[in-house]
Amino acid sequence: MRIRAIDLVDVFVYLVVLGLFTQIFPAVISETFVLALLTAILLKVVLEVVLLVKKRTIERIRMSRLPVVRIANVVVLLLVLPGSKFLVLELVALVFGDSVYLGGFFQVTALIIVLMLARGGVRRLLPEEQPTAGPE
Repeated sequence: MRIRAIDLVDVFVYLVVLGLFTQIFPAVISETFVLALLTAILLKVVLEVVLLVKKRTIERIRMSRLPVVRIANVVVLLLVLPGSKFLVLELVALVFGDSVYLGGFFQVTALIIVLMLARGGVRRLLPEEQPTAGPE
């Protein structure tokens, strides 16, 4: 798996948003710049996995013909949405301990919404990434 330029842009956008949250909300704490950068990288990885799970679950909902399968996937989606916020909180606590604190459920939810909006806004400003030919 290669790191694409857009992935680095996402991390920098997340870093800026996280920095703003630490300035605006006293409950959001990151003791150093390096910890904020590492938190942004962790958020990038976690949110990419969550977005992939959401996308695949929505595809399964659309493609399923059996109501039972569709209902099961809707339940999975309803568990993933709030579960991803708890996952972020727990991973940050596990990896960084007391050095980084993203607040409670509502602060993390607001943070993730702003992260996704900022990411989408920056991606709209950038030209589409062209696929490059791999080594021959």
